[in-house]
Amino acid sequence: MKGAVGAIDLAGRECVDNSKRARIADALLFSIAVIAAVGCSEKADHAASAPAPAVVVYEVTAKPVGTYREFVGRTEASKKVDLKARVEGELISRHFVEGALVSDGQLLFEIDDAPYRAALQSAEAELERATSEVERTEKEFARGKQLAPDGYLSQQDLDKLKAAASQAKSALKAAESNLKNSHINLSYTRISAPFSGLVGKARYNVGEIVGPTSEPLAELSASDPIYVNFQLEESAYISYLQQRHRADSINQDSPVDIALRLPNNDIYPRPGTLTFADTKIDATMGSVNLRAEFANSRGLVMPGMYVTVLAEGRDKQTMPVIPQAAVQSGQDGYSVLVVDDDNKVAQRILQMGRRLGPMWAVTNGLEAGEHIIIDGLQKVHAGIVVAPEVRDVDPVTGAIAADSE
Repeated sequence: MKGAVGAIDLAGRECVDNSKRARIADALLFSIAVIAAVGCSEKADHAASAPAPAVVVYEVTAKPVGTYREFVGRTEASKKVDLKARVEGELISRHFVEGALVSDGQLLFEIDDAPYRAALQSAEAELERATSEVERTEKEFARGKQLAPDGYLSQQDLDKLKAAASQAKSALKAAESNLKNSHINLSYTRISAPFSGLVGKARYNVGEIVGPTSEPLAELSASDPIYVNFQLEESAYISYLQQRHRADSINQDSPVDIALRLPNNDIYPRPGTLTFADTKIDATMGSVNLRAEFANSRGLVMPGMYVTVLAEGRDKQTMPVIPQAAVQSGQDGYSVLVVDDDNKVAQRILQMGRRLGPMWAVTNGLEAGEHIIIDGLQKVHAGIVVAPEVRDVDPVTGAIAADSE
C-alpha cells in the first residue's frame, strides 16, 4: 500500500516539474521574441533616421559638335636648302652658331678669296688691254677706208684691217665676260643665308678645303609656317570635295577646321589651313596626300615630328556634353547615374559620340539640364535617394570646380 502511494507521489512530482519546465520555456521564447522585435524596431528607426549620401552632380550642357577625324601627320619645313660651296678654296671663317636662327642675307661662311681677287685683277687688266686693242684696230680700219679709194691701200689689206677690228671687239666681249665671271666667283667666297631660318650643324671646320664637289656645308630650314603632311582615304576625300564645293557656294573658305595635337598630347594653339592636295590618288594605299599649314613664329613645332591632325567639320549639331569621369562601362554599354527632381538615382544607358578632351558628347539617352553624378559613384546605386551638390567641370582639364562656399 505504501509502495503504491510512493509511486503516486513520484508521478505527481514529475507532472509538476514538467509543468514548470513548460512555463519556463514559454517565458524564454516570449523574451526572445520581445528582444527581437525591439531590435528590429531599433534598426528600422536607425535606417529611417540615416542621412542620404552626399554626391556631386553635374548639370548637363549642350554644345555644337561637328564630325571629327584624326590623322597621323609628319611635319616638314616650308623652306629648306643645302648651303654648298660654289667655288673651291679654304674655309676661313664661320659666322653663326649651329642650330641658331639666322636672318635673310646674313653672312654664314667665308672662303679664302685671295685667288679670286687676283683673278679679278687679271680680268680687269685683260679688259683694259682688249679695250685698247679695239680702239687701235678701229682707228687703223678707219684710216684704211680713207686710203683705199685713192689706191694707197689694197682691198686685201683693207679686209685684214676690218678683220682685226672685228677680232678685237670679240676679244673685248670675252674680257668683259671674264671680268663678270671673276666678280661672280669672288662673290661666291661669301656664303649668306638666302632666307631667314634655322641653320643646322656645320659639316666642315675652318681650315678645310671645300668646293663644288664637297658635301653641303650646312642645312638651312624655315619652319614658319610649318607644313604637316598626312593622308586621307579616297572615299573621304571625295566627300570633302563635295562639302568644299557647297562651302564655296556660300563664300566659305573650307568646310573643316584643322587643329594639331603635339607628341606630348598638348593641343597646338594656332589653327591650320589645308593648302595642298595631290593631283592623283596613291594606287597602292588608295589615299590622297594632303598638306596643312600652321603659323609657327615661336618655333614650337619642329620639322620631322610625328603629330596628330585634328579635322572637325564646320557643319555642327548641338549635343549634350558630359565629363568622361561620369561614364561607366558595362555589359549593357555606357551608362551614367542620373539624379531626378526628387533626388532619386536612376541608371541611364547612353550612346556616346566623339571625345572632346576630358568631355564626351552624347548622341542619345541624355538631355541638357539633367543632373548626373560625377563624384561619389562608389557609394550609391540606382533607386536610392541622395543629397546632390551641383558643381561645374573645367572643359579643358576635367577638374571638378571647388565648392562655391
